[in-house]
Amino acid sequence: MDIQIDHGPAYSLAVCKLAQGDSIRAESGAMVSQTANLRMETSGKVGKGGLLKGLARKMLTGESFFMNVFHAESGAGEVNLAPANVGDITQHALDGELFIQSSCYLASHTGIDIQTKVGGFKNWFGGKGFFMIKASGTGPLLLSAFGAIHEMDLTAPFIIDTGHIVAFEPTLNFKIKRVGGWFSTFFSGEGFVCEFSGTGKLWIQTRNPSEFGNKVGPKLPPM
Repeated sequence: MDIQIDHGPAYSLAVCKLAQGDSIRAESGAMVSQTANLRMETSGKVGKGGLLKGLARKMLTGESFFMNVFHAESGAGEVNLAPANVGDITQHALDGELFIQSSCYLASHTGIDIQTKVGGFKNWFGGKGFFMIKASGTGPLLLSAFGAIHEMDLTAPFIIDTGHIVAFEPTLNFKIKRVGGWFSTFFSGEGFVCEFSGTGKLWIQTRNPSEFGNKVGPKLPPM
């Protein structure tokens, strides 16, 4: 499998060239185009999480828990993928585990297990609709972002607004904190932050989808 990222950083497109026998799993709605010989399979049973984990994700976030798998069974083929948000795509060679903000998962090799992470994130990162999934295994993984993606190697405590988190390695510990008191939370424009500690990689997005929605939403004409 060969993956090339074109048209970044604002309108990135993942061009995925599959050899015969290759398969790639993608978020529902991510397919832009494909060669006609690829077989697409839609399933709600993703990895070990299964249908119930997918339903839990849908109820808590409003996102579809279905994913599409593209199989190159009758020869080489190509599928082009893009996220719903305007922003960049990065390819990560996964070898182990990674926690991903659910809306930032785009696609992965079918050898990577995708699980809904219901337990363990007691504060849900303090953000409405913020939900983590866990990817585990070996192979190419595609992350998307609203805005640009900035990759960091953390070796010291680091604080980030929860709305800017894309993904992080499990070697990092974290705790959720509110910025100041409730007055500050409501009137400063800042709410919850995540304080990371330990050593590992963190991916962040340069724009916050919720804040963008709050700015643009009131300016849109009523439906």
